Amino acid sequence: MTRSVYVAAPEGHTGKSVIALGVLDTVLREVESVGVFRPLVRAGERDGILEMMLAQPGIDQTYDETVGITYDEMRTDFEGALQTIVEKFGRISPRFDAIVVLGSDYADVTSPTELAFNAEIAANLNSSLLLVVSGHDRDAQQIRDAAETALNEFTAHHVQTIGVIANRVDADILDETVEALHGLTDLLVAAIPADRLLVAPTLRAQYEAVGAVHVLGNPDLLDRESQDVVVAAMTLPNILTRLVTEATVLMPSDRSDLLPGLILAHHSGSFPQITGVILTGGYPIPDPVVRLFDGMHLDLPIGMTELGTYTTAKQVFNTEGHFTSSPRKVEVSRRLFSERVDAQALLQALEVEPSKAITPLMFGYQLNELARRDRRRIVMPESSDDRILESASILMQRGVADLTLLGDPVEIKTRASAMGWVLDGVDIVDPNDPELLERFSQEYATLRAHKGVTVEQAREKMKDLSYFGTMMVHLGLADGMVSGAINTTANTIRPSLEFIKTKPGVKVVSGSFLMCMPDRVHVYADCAVNPDPTAEQLADIAISSAETALAFGIEPRVAMLSYSTGSSGSGADVDKVRQATDLVRERRPDLALEGPIQFDAAVDPDVARTKLPNSAVAGKATVFIFPDLNTGNNTYKAVQRSSGAVAIGPILQGLKKAVNDLSRGALVEDIVNTVVITAIQAQSDGN
Repeated sequence: MTRSVYVAAPEGHTGKSVIALGVLDTVLREVESVGVFRPLVRAGERDGILEMMLAQPGIDQTYDETVGITYDEMRTDFEGALQTIVEKFGRISPRFDAIVVLGSDYADVTSPTELAFNAEIAANLNSSLLLVVSGHDRDAQQIRDAAETALNEFTAHHVQTIGVIANRVDADILDETVEALHGLTDLLVAAIPADRLLVAPTLRAQYEAVGAVHVLGNPDLLDRESQDVVVAAMTLPNILTRLVTEATVLMPSDRSDLLPGLILAHHSGSFPQITGVILTGGYPIPDPVVRLFDGMHLDLPIGMTELGTYTTAKQVFNTEGHFTSSPRKVEVSRRLFSERVDAQALLQALEVEPSKAITPLMFGYQLNELARRDRRRIVMPESSDDRILESASILMQRGVADLTLLGDPVEIKTRASAMGWVLDGVDIVDPNDPELLERFSQEYATLRAHKGVTVEQAREKMKDLSYFGTMMVHLGLADGMVSGAINTTANTIRPSLEFIKTKPGVKVVSGSFLMCMPDRVHVYADCAVNPDPTAEQLADIAISSAETALAFGIEPRVAMLSYSTGSSGSGADVDKVRQATDLVRERRPDLALEGPIQFDAAVDPDVARTKLPNSAVAGKATVFIFPDLNTGNNTYKAVQRSSGAVAIGPILQGLKKAVNDLSRGALVEDIVNTVVITAIQAQSDGN
């Protein structure tokens, strides 16, 4: 049976799209097929919120099949409109295990009847209600009162309610609001804080609000959000003290003498980076000032309006953006929902049957959720690579890790600003900091004294950012490190082997991949580090890989792979695997283990029934240990190509603390995933 949840609000501007997106993500983590439906939309225009939801990974619907009726149709024939909604919903519901229904936006002049109409729709679709109320400019009691009034309307229409979420709540009254809502209902309740970014307009929208024309700077940056407004009608020193991050600066156009100083501050890294400038009054920028800008790289957008400063300020202050109108806002929305709403309680309230299969999409959502639960600090040494900066921006929006970048703070901030990446909350550490350099050098010299390393040699080593970053992990200044976009694998691993060392009882560092198949997730090892491991090393790799599987929520059933299954073959290679299997059984008798075993017998239930009919692993293995690097590396790539599997990794396993390597050709999403898995590893390491 298809379960549906109706996300509704009693008024406009509640930000219920944030809640709908969070519900969508939560359900996508559990079931394979999820749909969306929007009963009521405006005529003559595409619904931006609906398009945002349809664009989410895992949603496979056309726009037209997700739309019910328009406001015009509702006004013309109320009963007929309701019948049309039910019929359209009925057409799509058999395709999905769950459907997220998004209520109306109160965009019509007949809004007093709109709440009742939403209740009527929910009742006729047999949807459970998740009520969203606004906390904007309200105290806890007022939020409770608004929720109570709306709940009464839905109850009168016999709609089953599963929860109440207050959105845009002042951060100081979150707990008080939750308590007030608990006093109203024993259902799921939550309070989500207001976030300035979610209502921030783009600079382009501000231009349009005041009729501004772009005159200087990079027009590609007009779609960046503006989170504040600064009116600059004073001397430059006073302006500089009032600058805030991602603000739009309004400046009289006859004070263009202030522009060079403002732009210098924007690029300096010493002051907050702003979104753009709007010059008021319509006076052209003098030619000498324009020539000055021609000789420098100017990315900061500058627009010109004929309006006066007061009128411009009024219009710009009143311009608001949509809650989920950009990828950045979508990621922040996800994070806020995840941090404040009990996903398990929501799923229980929805009575959604979890899928027995785990798709790559579902697993990806689960990884992000795991990382968010206990955020760890990850150091990324290669900030000179644009992929690292873009990844850092995405990671901060998702809220899956705290980040430290190594490099010159001014250069990093300037580059990020020029590319439109926001690094708010990222810690930028200058590796030339003399205090840190001396501390790290002394520590390295102490750790490597048995090798005759002097402090002078240690200082030279710390110039290598892989060593610098690894030392941060060693000293507890970071929980893990991700490197390799520029550095080689060897250069990433070497410092870890020198002074991070392996976990107790483990003698070898190995590399595993999370192989996300179409309906399940496996661990493949070693596919990255050891060319020809011994039997003892294979045993270490198997045990480390089983622990890796557990860290990522995968039940470990370990297959020790060989060209022979059971006792059918002989030879040095198969004997090595047989010996390794015996060692694992001695050290970890609790593990589900089989070996030697051929790959087909490990993955195919039909083959397993023939070759190893009583095995607890054959045909359903989840952890695959390859006898050598050649076999492992070629196999994972072949499986990836033939099945469309997504390979996440490599994960360096066996180290005391989390350090992971990147391929030099890594894409931004690969880097993001590697940071997420490193953060999860750091949790399991207890660092």
